[in-house]
Amino acid sequence: MSSSFSKISVGLAFVSGLALLAGCSEEKAPEAAEVLRPVKVAEIGAADEGRALVYSGSVRARQQMDLGFRVAGKITERLVDVGERVTPGTVLARLDATDLELAVRRAEADFASAEKQVEITALARRRAETLAEKNITSQSQLEQSVLAADQAVSARQSAVSALEQARNQVAYAQLKSDVNGIVTAVTAEAGQVVAAGTAVISVAVDGEKEIEIAVPENDIAQFRPGKQVKASFWSYRDLTLDGKVREVSGSANAQSRTFTVRVSLPDDEQLRLGMTGMITARMDDAVAAYSVPLAAIAEKDGQKIVWIVDKANGTVHSRPVKLAGFADDGVRIAEGVKPGETVVAAGTQFMAEDMKVRVPGATTADAEGSTIVAPDSANRS
Repeated sequence: MSSSFSKISVGLAFVSGLALLAGCSEEKAPEAAEVLRPVKVAEIGAADEGRALVYSGSVRARQQMDLGFRVAGKITERLVDVGERVTPGTVLARLDATDLELAVRRAEADFASAEKQVEITALARRRAETLAEKNITSQSQLEQSVLAADQAVSARQSAVSALEQARNQVAYAQLKSDVNGIVTAVTAEAGQVVAAGTAVISVAVDGEKEIEIAVPENDIAQFRPGKQVKASFWSYRDLTLDGKVREVSGSANAQSRTFTVRVSLPDDEQLRLGMTGMITARMDDAVAAYSVPLAAIAEKDGQKIVWIVDKANGTVHSRPVKLAGFADDGVRIAEGVKPGETVVAAGTQFMAEDMKVRVPGATTADAEGSTIVAPDSANRS
């Protein structure tokens, strides 16, 4: 009896010990750690207007004159150099005027001869008129005298015109400027024989300036006369002017296959001819949008979404967005995000609603009591 009781007591003690050990084990078991998945993020910046059309060109005068002699001859003097300012009446170059002066002398002699002929025919006419009044000469002789006098007067007028023309030719031996401007090119030198009208000196006329750019055919539709653009300059980083498209070429250049576009600039004393300028224009159909990396765009139920990071709670939430095309560095979002928000920029296929994530730069306290999933293991999950 006592032996049976002893065995029962030992058994109860053993069971109690097992229960006690189990309770201690449950109290010491650690709680399951919460998993934090590290993510790469991107912050939404300011909206942009889409792809900018940027082309470079040089500042030039709106009007540029290529000046040449009005007569042919040999250049004896060139009196200006590139970069010099000229005013109306400034002599730019001279021709050898020897032959032209000889032509003037000949015209003067012809004029003197015509004058004498007018005097002779006038005397003959008066004599014929006197004899006709006395019926001494015939009417036909009178008419011939009148005709000869009229012909002499006409010949004198022709001689006067020839003399004036010869004198003009001598004056044309001097190439003069008609405008205020700057010499931009010299294409002939002293000793060179040039034909009438051959360009010798180029002058940029003072006044309105412009920038000439070459636009490829895929962008030429975005340029039309009157379009407002921005002009900036390499020489003056802080100078930006409002320009206006003045002229668009109707045909492409045969060699470059580009179209010439001229942009008028407002008057500014800092502008110099030949300066390099940049013309920036916006697309006609441009809309304000936000650029994000391509990997930030995911799809859910046939709708494009991004995963917005709630930094306060360390979670992510999906949000539908409307795309506006591609940018140089990613995708443009027209609707669905705001400046300052943070989106997941990589690994969107591993995201889930209200998932806990760890943002780069987060403090150690943020991860207290949580387990960080390494990127490799995240990709394998």
